[in-house]
Amino acid sequence: MYKHVFLTGPPGVGKTTLVQKACEALVSSGVGVEGFYTAEVREGGRRVGFDVVTLAGERGDLSRIREGAGASHGGRECMVGQYVVDVPSFESLALPLFRHVRLQADGPGCRTKVFVIDEIGKMELFSQPFIRAVRQTLDGSSCTVLGTIPVPKGKPLGVVEEVRSRRDVKVFTVSKENRNALLQDILTTLQECLKRGRQNQ
Repeated sequence: MYKHVFLTGPPGVGKTTLVQKACEALVSSGVGVEGFYTAEVREGGRRVGFDVVTLAGERGDLSRIREGAGASHGGRECMVGQYVVDVPSFESLALPLFRHVRLQADGPGCRTKVFVIDEIGKMELFSQPFIRAVRQTLDGSSCTVLGTIPVPKGKPLGVVEEVRSRRDVKVFTVSKENRNALLQDILTTLQECLKRGRQNQ
């Protein structure tokens, strides 16, 4: 039986937009939603990086294009393609969200019912504490996770494959053709997960 919902699909297909629409629908139906999504940062029409944005509206750097090749060879830079990943900035915004959900789960009357993780991808996986937090949240029984994972390409990402193969995870593959029709399916599955969660409490 499914407990969590994840979306996968090629970059730029609209996974984050679907997550945001699902969140709006959940909130308007009275469901408590927390978590974060990633947003493109554009300057003069060109993508220069990504930010991590919490559902409460806080924003921090996730990655930026490194200007000028060979700018820094001294430090151990975390790179994905042309992007330098700002792991401390990401952790300072994302990790407290996981802690908050876990603390709520231990307390009476958990308010957060759906926790958003957009996304579990190469950039985010530079953070070991993030990987641990993802596993703990998926294994915990308190909330349903709505997340996104990349399509398999090249070397498999351990945690991503773990998520994909979990029996309690329903994975929707988003394409340009189906993305408008998928929202209702995603919401229906989430509502079923939440209903089951209430029965198990």
